[in-house]
Amino acid sequence: MARKKALTELLWGLSFLWGLQALAFSYTQGVASVFARPVSMEKSQKEIEFHPRTIEGIVLEASTGKPIPKARVMAGGQVVLTGREGIFQLKDTSPDAAITVKAPGYAPLGVVVGEESRLQVRLRPFYVKGLYLTFFGTGDREIRGRVLDLLENTELNAVIIDVKGDRGWIAYKSTIPLAQEIGATAVTTMRDPEGLLAYLKERGIYTIARVVVFKDNVLARSRPDLAVIDSRTGRPWIDREGLAWTDPFKEEVWEYNLAIAQEAARKGFDEIQFDYLRFPSDGHLRSITLSRPNTMEERLQAIGGFLARAQPKLLPMGVFIAADIFGYTNWRTDDTGIGQRIEEVAQYVDFLSPMVYPSSYHAGIPGFRFSVAYPYEIVFLSLKRAVERLQDNPIKIRPWLQDFRDYGFDGRLYSAKEVLAQMKAAQDAGAWGWMLWNPRVRYTREALAPKPSPQAPSPREARNKGARDY
Repeated sequence: MARKKALTELLWGLSFLWGLQALAFSYTQGVASVFARPVSMEKSQKEIEFHPRTIEGIVLEASTGKPIPKARVMAGGQVVLTGREGIFQLKDTSPDAAITVKAPGYAPLGVVVGEESRLQVRLRPFYVKGLYLTFFGTGDREIRGRVLDLLENTELNAVIIDVKGDRGWIAYKSTIPLAQEIGATAVTTMRDPEGLLAYLKERGIYTIARVVVFKDNVLARSRPDLAVIDSRTGRPWIDREGLAWTDPFKEEVWEYNLAIAQEAARKGFDEIQFDYLRFPSDGHLRSITLSRPNTMEERLQAIGGFLARAQPKLLPMGVFIAADIFGYTNWRTDDTGIGQRIEEVAQYVDFLSPMVYPSSYHAGIPGFRFSVAYPYEIVFLSLKRAVERLQDNPIKIRPWLQDFRDYGFDGRLYSAKEVLAQMKAAQDAGAWGWMLWNPRVRYTREALAPKPSPQAPSPREARNKGARDY
């Protein structure tokens, strides 16, 4: 296998004059021109200009030369994926085509094709260092300003923004008919999503749209025919937060959430991250009534079915797909009772995001019962297990880390020490970056390295920019 891979790379290296490289200190698309072998030395310039042709190429990692699978190569409305050897083929491409190459975990690259018919594209890794901006935080000038300050002045290079939050509201005025019908835009917190995204992209910030899927109080209460039903009352079932859920088996629920994801992609988000992509886990579970048998096999098929349908809808739009999963799913081989098993989920997404908060491991893990006291060990061992289980899958693992006070054990405050320990654990386990979670949007600045840029604005200037209404 190693000899075959080396031979493949050698052949491509002989075929191409040189590769392209993208900068990775921020998520900004680089643009470069290459000069490779013309389509045909026998053809006139006029023929080259007006006759579509096939462009072949390979996408490699810049530093190692390893092939990059699942890279998106886009040109003229076409989107193709590279295979395991990183090879792609674009057919019927115009001579003046501009190609964009994107791959999960790498900085994107724009290629000015010119007359070449073969390309070697080299991408540099891009490790997300992100934080979460809540549904209501987006609309609050002070909270938004704090986040923009951190993005401008620290190592952070990504932000996760609620597009559809925990209660089912959509952050901006959606044009989706069902969303308007049920009042999902009655509470909005983003007046100008395009303006906010433009501001972030100008600064090389990678943008992730968080879409809460099956936990949807608005849709479930407005359309009980799509809700999880309480067998005791015949009404929508309610969890411990007093919120209703939609039935994960209902395909109309799938289509509604995928329409929201597509709308977010059109607005310019780089990634769609599906959260609460599962069955309920708390509350009076015995009274749950669903439209199909509540078995592990059926649950796995429902979650997998949703993600399988998401792929063809989102892939042509150039966005990546991520799924949030429980931390314990890295350890369990069943579906944890919620329809999540990492092998099934990993088939359909680009990023798998386990929520490896030490406070959430109520029963601990082998060797570490009091998990909140072991932030490094919990994160490292959980991610290491996931990496081992998915070693034959090119998926990227990028966890959620705890930057909030403990809620499951002794209520201790997580300081920079604990946050840094988790970051190191993620890196040591081979994760592709990390994301910080704090429901109050109060992050531990001391855990974040300063941004290495002499032109970074002052914290006060960054906060003032948050005063603009987005």
